[in-house]
Amino acid sequence: MQQTDKIPASYAAKAQQMVEALKQMDQIVVAGHVHPDGDAAGSVAAVGHILRAMGKEFILYANPGLPRYLDFFPMPAVVHTTLAHPPFTPKCAVLLDCGEPDRLGAELAALLPQLDCVNIDHHLGGNGMGSRANWVVTEAAATAQLVAYMAMAANLPLTGDLSLAVALGLITDTGGFCHGNTSADVLALAAHLVENGCRLAWLREQLDNSWSLGRWRLWGLLMENSRIEQEGQVGFCQVGLEDLRRCQALKEDMEGFVEHLRRLRDVKIAALLREDSPQLCKFSLRSYGNIDVRSIAAAMDGGGHFNAAGGTLRMPLKEAGQVLLRHIGLFLTSQNAEAKKQAR
Repeated sequence: MQQTDKIPASYAAKAQQMVEALKQMDQIVVAGHVHPDGDAAGSVAAVGHILRAMGKEFILYANPGLPRYLDFFPMPAVVHTTLAHPPFTPKCAVLLDCGEPDRLGAELAALLPQLDCVNIDHHLGGNGMGSRANWVVTEAAATAQLVAYMAMAANLPLTGDLSLAVALGLITDTGGFCHGNTSADVLALAAHLVENGCRLAWLREQLDNSWSLGRWRLWGLLMENSRIEQEGQVGFCQVGLEDLRRCQALKEDMEGFVEHLRRLRDVKIAALLREDSPQLCKFSLRSYGNIDVRSIAAAMDGGGHFNAAGGTLRMPLKEAGQVLLRHIGLFLTSQNAEAKKQAR
């Protein structure tokens, strides 16, 4: 059976279009969003494997680098953290898991007008940044899912490190196949990976058993500092730079905590606010079901997915917390009013 026979019909034509676009490109920068998570890193790795099979010249780029918890992960090439001295003059780019130039980082964003770009993404809010081709599917659970179909369209078997790259993206953005985006297509793709020898249990073990003592201490502090807001509907936690210093932890050590916060009984929205500098804070929002946290984030110039979103607030931590909770409160008031109206 050809690999193309495994691609769901709704994805097949576009996957083939992306392959044809890559065939026309060379001297390529492959990049995801800044501070890459597992889906961005896995997608970058998977595209690297595809380009290597095509005989293309490429570099992998991550700003400011891959997170420490992915130190174990086998990337297909060196991951560059700067484009100041590339091994070739970039002519093209494959942009992954990112819908806005600002999310690529200033260095790569400045180069975009000079590059022939393909953009593959699953975030809401845009049609893509690709000058050559765009593939934005908001129904996809992960960008790595789309890249997997692209590999299949190129008739590459999803085996070895390529299968691990796809699995990393799927595990990350489905919450270990627990989130509502775990569709039949996602499960079919995961089954295909396992059938072809993907070391899914090993990958899960590496991800779960990589905590530093600093991260352990930080999570203890975060759980202690978490509180319930909005009459029990919101689980909220904020963390300052001093908290990180005390725990000897890194920003990336907060990865996954907002999902943990969502476990509180009766909580509809989990909100985590992180101080990055005295005048700059990042927020993350999570929800279940029909709670559209992306609309909350969008009201503060953020973005993301229906049940997972975030953004930046350029203000001190205390003020940012007040602004974030006010926007969440306005959303919940509106939604509760609408629910009462429909119940009449």
